[in-house]
Amino acid sequence: MITYPNGKIYIGSDLTDSANYFGSASSEHIAMDFTREERRDFTIRKQILWESSEATKSEVLRAEGEFIRMYRSNDPEVGYNRTHRGRR
Repeated sequence: MITYPNGKIYIGSDLTDSANYFGSASSEHIAMDFTREERRDFTIRKQILWESSEATKSEVLRAEGEFIRMYRSNDPEVGYNRTHRGRR
């Protein structure tokens, strides 16, 4: 889970275990929430919510979807995920 300075979150899956990976949130959506000046001093937080050394890619993506719905990061007021809208 990536938390931005405005408190909004993005939840993604990292299959690389890279310390440099911070998700694939839309740069355009994020930029709309911050002024150019605010983007000049910008701190984000990365938290690992779940990990497994044995999960398949399908299982990782399923867990990602569950976390997106649980944390409501697909709600534009809460986060930057644009997938996993509520099922009806």
